[in-house]
Amino acid sequence: MVVIDGAQKGGSGTIVRTGVALAALLGEPLHLINIRAKRQPPGLRPQHLKAVEAAAALCGGRVEGAKVGSRELMFWPGPRLRGREYDWDIGTAGSTTMLALTLLPLAAFADGPSTFRLQGGLFQDMAPSAFHTQEILLPLLRRMGLEAELTVVRPGYVPRGGGIIHLRVQPVRGKLHPLRLEGQRPPWRLWGIALSSHLRQRRVSERMAEECQRVLASRGLKAHFECLYDVTAPQAGAALALFAHDQGNCLLGADRAGAPGRPSEAIGREVAHMLLEDMDSGATCDRHLADQLITFAALAEGESMWVVPSVTDHVETNIWLVSSVLGAHVSLEGRLLRIKGVGYART
Repeated sequence: MVVIDGAQKGGSGTIVRTGVALAALLGEPLHLINIRAKRQPPGLRPQHLKAVEAAAALCGGRVEGAKVGSRELMFWPGPRLRGREYDWDIGTAGSTTMLALTLLPLAAFADGPSTFRLQGGLFQDMAPSAFHTQEILLPLLRRMGLEAELTVVRPGYVPRGGGIIHLRVQPVRGKLHPLRLEGQRPPWRLWGIALSSHLRQRRVSERMAEECQRVLASRGLKAHFECLYDVTAPQAGAALALFAHDQGNCLLGADRAGAPGRPSEAIGREVAHMLLEDMDSGATCDRHLADQLITFAALAEGESMWVVPSVTDHVETNIWLVSSVLGAHVSLEGRLLRIKGVGYART
């Protein structure tokens, strides 16, 4: 049995999401204690509960003690990962992209293709946007041999949620390949997406993009923006995403959601500064990718490497999990992260 103390490292929901995914892949029972002990409120939130339930559904497993507020649970994986159509509603504005991060490594080794309809939040603080997953994470996973496609069906924002994404995943043929992002190779190609719902009259999409462009221009850079206006979301909202691709393998992104009292121009400035900060650090991935890629690299065959913008709690937490649960060998020299994967394959 795998025992994971949720109070370790940052004590975040990452331990829940990644822990159940690894247990399902290994086919080993999981006892998770002190869930989100360092967060307020502690215990499972709706988005973490849905990740546990989704992992159990994929592998035909069962769960005991999983409910909103739970600080302890037992997870017994089933005999195989089943590729089929799934439909989950988080029920809040909880992040659909974070739920997708639990599902992706499981669907990668399922017995057939998987299609997920996920409902909840698509754009919020403290989580990568659906656009980031589309434009940055999934293209890098394709290089590792994982074919996945994400479609935004309906935007969803805080506090109502109600957004919908479709995620389609083809199982890996054999083993995942390592990913090596060894150094930046300028010049950069920049592009972005400015989205707003029910806010056309205020020109919110254009204002976010124009201010972001102004900051980039001060550094001699220019991005191509697609400005979108939506009328399908359950509430008014906005999101800005900016991406950069160098002449080599590096893909970086930054994004920010709108919020009451947060001017469009402030969003534009913040997104530009976030991306420039990661680029200036010499990183070969952005602050979201830095930890998102760790599970996949640990499952791959061979050594992956990338330079992180900074060593965050989420980076340290994921390193700890893949080292202690999977047995992957991880070294961190300054900000250079190397992961020798275990070469996981479907049995």
